[in-house]
Amino acid sequence: MTEDETEQTPRRRSPWGVLALVMLTGLAMVRNGADTGSGPPQPAAAAAVGVHSDTLATAAPTPPPDLQTMEHSTVERVRIPSINVDAPVMAVGLDAEGWVDAPPPQDPNLAGWYLNGIAPGQRGSAVIVGHVDNAQGPAVFYGLGSVRKGSHIEVARYDGKTAVFEVYGVEVFSKDNFPGARVYGDTGHAELRVITCGGGYSKAKGYDGNVVVFARMVEAR
Repeated sequence: MTEDETEQTPRRRSPWGVLALVMLTGLAMVRNGADTGSGPPQPAAAAAVGVHSDTLATAAPTPPPDLQTMEHSTVERVRIPSINVDAPVMAVGLDAEGWVDAPPPQDPNLAGWYLNGIAPGQRGSAVIVGHVDNAQGPAVFYGLGSVRKGSHIEVARYDGKTAVFEVYGVEVFSKDNFPGARVYGDTGHAELRVITCGGGYSKAKGYDGNVVVFARMVEAR
């Protein structure tokens, strides 16, 4: 994607109700048969966010009082220094079955931003996804489950701005019981969800869960 292409991208976004319907059970990203030994890191219990929305709010960092949310912009890169992620981001939509589409698995260092949702830096919960592995081995978000509270995630946008988010929780949810409202709901702040596959794995069904990182914007530059 080039900067010129982003200028022609429609700026409308789907309302939360539509997003909830298509994403309620998580992401349809499955492992492609790579043998990665013991598997990707899983979130530690100490990293989990609270179950209820009021707990989520108190667990999240408090942004500076003068922090302003951003206008809509497409996304260029995502950086998670604590797990050595520095990856380009492509816009993704929905696949034929109504799932959020994943980036092409052939490129292990590529993430996807859900184009019809929130842009990182806007009020609401922006969504960035990526594969945990592919047929060749670990992929961009292989280490996502090891991210700790307080870590920073930087999202560079094509308008030249960067939204910096602080992690306040990391959890793994079953794809059969994915808490869509809790993960994607509007908390009243600019937030980010970074998602990949996780949990248990079988050759027949792939991964049975999604690792979800919860983060809130604490800096705009």
